[in-house]
Amino acid sequence: MSSKQVTGTGRRLAGATAILMASFVASRLAGLGRDMAISYEFGTSPELASYLAAFRLPDLLFQLVAGAALASAFIPTFARFQAAGQDDEAWRLTSSLLNLIGVGTLFLSLIAMVAAPWVVPFVVNGFDPPYQELTVRLTRIMLASPVFFGISAILGSALNARQHFLLPGLAPIVYNLSITGGALLLSKQIGIDGLAWGVTAGSLAHLLVQIPGLRRQGMVYRPVFSLTSPGVREVGRLMGPRVLGLASVQINFLVTTILASRLASYSIPALNYAWLLTLLPLGIFGVAISSAVFPTMAEKAAQDSAESLGPTLYTTLRMILFLTIPSSVGLIVLGQPLIALLFQRGLFNEESALATYWALAFFSVGLFGHGAVEILTRAFYAARDTRTPVAIGVGAMGLNIVLSLALMGPLGHGGLALSVSLAVIVEALLLVRAMREKLPQRAATGLGSSLVHTATASTFMGLAVLAARLLIPSPTTTWGLAAYLVATVAAGAAIFFIAAYLLGSQEARLLRRGLRFNR
Repeated sequence: MSSKQVTGTGRRLAGATAILMASFVASRLAGLGRDMAISYEFGTSPELASYLAAFRLPDLLFQLVAGAALASAFIPTFARFQAAGQDDEAWRLTSSLLNLIGVGTLFLSLIAMVAAPWVVPFVVNGFDPPYQELTVRLTRIMLASPVFFGISAILGSALNARQHFLLPGLAPIVYNLSITGGALLLSKQIGIDGLAWGVTAGSLAHLLVQIPGLRRQGMVYRPVFSLTSPGVREVGRLMGPRVLGLASVQINFLVTTILASRLASYSIPALNYAWLLTLLPLGIFGVAISSAVFPTMAEKAAQDSAESLGPTLYTTLRMILFLTIPSSVGLIVLGQPLIALLFQRGLFNEESALATYWALAFFSVGLFGHGAVEILTRAFYAARDTRTPVAIGVGAMGLNIVLSLALMGPLGHGGLALSVSLAVIVEALLLVRAMREKLPQRAATGLGSSLVHTATASTFMGLAVLAARLLIPSPTTTWGLAAYLVATVAAGAAIFFIAAYLLGSQEARLLRRGLRFNR
């Protein structure tokens, strides 16, 4: 590969990462606004628990038919057609999958609507009968969303494969804004049902916002159902093991919901708020970076370029760990004032805040593990190996279930959060081990030392921020608390970066060079 090609690839990755990180920040901010509106209107009430539990069946349908499995199988196949100069065949594949996924999810959603009164009560068997019935009704309202999300997943994957990230990044923003509207407007008239209708309308908006991008990319829709075409068969082959992996994830969610429904009524909402806060740094530093790098890794794998795939993977992994480990520490130390600032108003009281922090502290332990799994699984999918991460993911699912049953007794809903964290850390370690056997050993050089530098600098930062919290009490006013958190986070980030730089962290030096270049 020439120096010009390397420079061009680097600039393209930097641009894609910048767009995706900006869109993830905007999406998370929109999500925060959504959650603040929901917490104000519903707190950690049983009605909200029913709404959150109602997501399980629609999510299961979407993830098994057209979720991340589809993107991880579709993008490498689309990239292979592009690399061979077969753009027409790539767009034909897109049309076929649009039709197959649309019809398939519609059929399954209709079946689920009929079966909901028998299936949903099993998931929320710890709820009182009126809330079981409410969960069934909310589930039925939201069962249109898998159809819209399934089609939208194809559109977004095609745009990402063409290195277009803006519209797929805007889609979740309009989705979150729709739910916010349901919380602030519709819920005044129809209660918790307003949130469910906001979800359905938002999923349709998620789809519509991406259509103009496909037109600009030159896609021509065809009413084809080519089950026997090589591209569709290849996507199906790659999706098969990944669907099993996603099934294990959904089983984890189902088990967590079933177990949490037997605990205090605030458990499911508290777990949800805590998980959403954990997703803030994970989305920005883990998912955004991994999503930006994935098409490039798929291209390198399509060109059988293992020599360049390895450095790309491990450089990205080290940077994700460099950003997520201090984020884990920050959430643990600053979680209580953060929850108070974002949610503690309206029906979200002090009891709700304490329950949410109890889960957040345990979810935060595994933040870096989630970030590592994001990039490592994508590397396997780019290399068209879906079996290895799926096998490891299924094992992690089993571990999570065992740990959940063991820890929920002494720790309540916090035990459910901790089990997720411990299982994903084990999953990340096993994926690293499997990847080291797949790529040249020298590609992973420096991973261990980078981890030590990052962990040490994060410890310094955590102790400094904790000391500041003990010496300087949190303000009680909203603006005072906001200023306190901004100043504390900025100081903590500076301490971490300086400590990492002095320890010799290559990631800190790389970021410093980038900042100097930008100036």
